[in-house]
Amino acid sequence: MAEKTLILIKPDAVKVGNTGKILSIYEASGLKIVALRMLVMTRELAAKHYEEHIGKTFYSRLVDFMTSGPLAAAVLEGETAVAKARAVNGATDPLQAEAGTIRKLFAEDKTHNAVHASDSVKNAEREISIFFSEAEIFDI
Repeated sequence: MAEKTLILIKPDAVKVGNTGKILSIYEASGLKIVALRMLVMTRELAAKHYEEHIGKTFYSRLVDFMTSGPLAAAVLEGETAVAKARAVNGATDPLQAEAGTIRKLFAEDKTHNAVHASDSVKNAEREISIFFSEAEIFDI
């Protein structure tokens, strides 16, 4: 059965013009884009999205980065979409990411790592609802 996942193309990748390239990699992997929008994340939205990281040492840096400019949010759909998107992204640290993954191709470092993807079906459902209403997600 097809599942959905949220991906964010982070401000670093949007700023340098890699949004289309990154989306094409997801599509080439067999995932369908069923919702897409650009926005500037507010601190309140960041707190909701990254609630599990509040209080951690890196939280302030993460929020500063994620609110620093426009990002692209998308819902991807496909068989094992959560696992597939995470595999396509590659390791959080681009130095450890496999060749051909988004982070190997486009990330600068562990923080400026181009993309985010939900880490479970449950979190995908939660994260999708933060960024999209049901009316914004299409059955393609």
